Formats: sequence, structure tokens, C-alpha cells
Amino acid sequence: MSGATGTQRAAGQRIRPHTGLRAGVDIGATKTFVVLRDQEDCLLAEAEAPTPARRGGEAILDTAAELVRGVLAGVGANPTELSAVGVGAAGVISTGGMVTAAGDAFSGWVGTKIDLELSRRLDRVPVRSENDVTAFLRAELGELGADQPRHALAVVVGTGVGGALLVDGRLLRGGGAGAGEIGHIGDFGDEPCSCGRRGHLEAYAGGRALTRRYAAATKQQWSAERVASSALGGDPVARAVFERAGRCLGTAIGQATGLLGIDLAILGGGVVRSWELLERPLLEALRQHPLVSGRSVAIRLSELGGRAVALGAAALVSPAPD
Repeated sequence: MSGATGTQRAAGQRIRPHTGLRAGVDIGATKTFVVLRDQEDCLLAEAEAPTPARRGGEAILDTAAELVRGVLAGVGANPTELSAVGVGAAGVISTGGMVTAAGDAFSGWVGTKIDLELSRRLDRVPVRSENDVTAFLRAELGELGADQPRHALAVVVGTGVGGALLVDGRLLRGGGAGAGEIGHIGDFGDEPCSCGRRGHLEAYAGGRALTRRYAAATKQQWSAERVASSALGGDPVARAVFERAGRCLGTAIGQATGLLGIDLAILGGGVVRSWELLERPLLEALRQHPLVSGRSVAIRLSELGGRAVALGAAALVSPAPD
């Protein structure tokens, strides 16, 4: 690929793709990831590249479009065989596919018309977008099959913290398409949040927050992954950073599930891969916020890992009933 320097992987051998191909695109603050599925829902290929989050919406969508073209070429498909593209994107996404709010990891992303502009880059193929955590929840529910719950909270902890809600068997959109934004609630202290306010969950549990808080204490500008590795090696400062993150997550999940009577939280994202560090403080905090019914809130870790958002985005444009 020429513009989007990324990696591409074929998921299986194909002689000739069928019509009805669907692409699912995950646009995150650090990475854009694409999957290609056929009309039988088989995963054909996937590709990823860094998200040019600081270069604005045009560059971000250029990267997404090039990745989609790349996975098509990788399986020998003609672009005319692409029937639709689904997008799970970071930020608050309107029902018309426009970014109406985003964290400060992005520049020039707010106001981007994802559906319209990505479709234009891909020869007018239909595009439908939604918030990335809603796409994550859609995919994880699909993985449960007949065992799908009627109520669930999804929390994805990556660069930032996002959430989505399933209530009475329906994905909850809320006013302004911003339902479930758990990362921007709470008053956990005075740390700055990406939204410009202070004390929110994201300011303590997101990957950028972990990096910032560790650097403030040690002057070491490490990635969240390296901070986690150091914590597992016994670093008391790193352990304290994750301890605080776990407690804040547990408290926020307890408050959100208590408000809506939800007894299942599904967790994903890169930071949650350090579950060994988060589990104890999160569960201890969650036990302090029991449901009125007396039931405890069950925690389920992602079944689909880093593919979840892209797979959920592909399901958004599935020909099957939503």
C-alpha cells in the first residue's frame, strides 16, 4: 500500500471472491484496522495501519479507504464486488454518520462526515458508521449467539475509555447519539480528561492517562504496555497507577449498572489485556456498589479481542436483520 503504511493478512485461501463482500473498519486513536467478510460471513482478510489522528478527518479517511482497497486486492476482488462498508469510529457519531465530538487525541476529526466522505473515496459504495464501542458490543453479542443477554454494559479501555449500552434487547443510542460514554463521567480527582474537564474515568483508566500518571511520578515517558510490564515485575509506582485505574473502573461500572439495573459488563481494549493488574481492585470496588436486587454484576472479558470493533462494524452492514 502506498499511503497507509500498514500490515495486511489474508485469512484464508480463495480462488475467486463472491459478490456481496463487506468491509468492517475500526478507526481508533492509534490504529485503523479493517476486516473483509463475504456473504457467508467468512473472514477473508484483514489489514491495519497507524491512524493519522493529528492530521485531520481527510487523512484519517484516506487511510481507511486505502486499507479497504488493500484487503480487496489481497483476495483478488474487484472493487465492484464490495457491497457495503461498516465503520466503528472513535468519538460521538450522529445517526447520519458525522463525528460530533471527539477526544483530544484527534485533530480535525469533529465535523467529519464519515459515511459521505468514505463512500466518495470508495466509488460510492454504501457506508454506515457508528461509535466504536457500540460496534464492539454488537460483535460481542453476536459471539454469544442464542445466549445473548437483554441487558449489558460494554466498556472498552484503550487510548481512552468508551462505553455502550444494551437495554431491553436494544442498543441504546440516547440523546445526541452519546449514550454509554462512561469514560466521561465521575469525579475521581483532579486529573485532566481528554474532553477538557477533570476527574473523569478516562483521566485515570485510559492508556494515555496511565502513561501520563506514571511519567508524573517517575519522569519516565513509557507506553501503557511498558508500565504494565513494569508493574508485573514489581514496580510499586506502576502497580499503584493500575490499582487506581482498577478502582475507578469498578466504581464507574457499579454506578452505571446500578442506574440501569444491568448485571453484565463486557470489557475489552488494550489496557484490559493487563487484567491481572486490574481484576482485584476493579472487583473490590464493584462489590461496594451492588445492584438493588442484590445480584452481583458479572464481568465478561472480550471474546474477539482486537478484531471486535471491525467485526461489529461489518455486522452493521450485514444483509441479515439488525
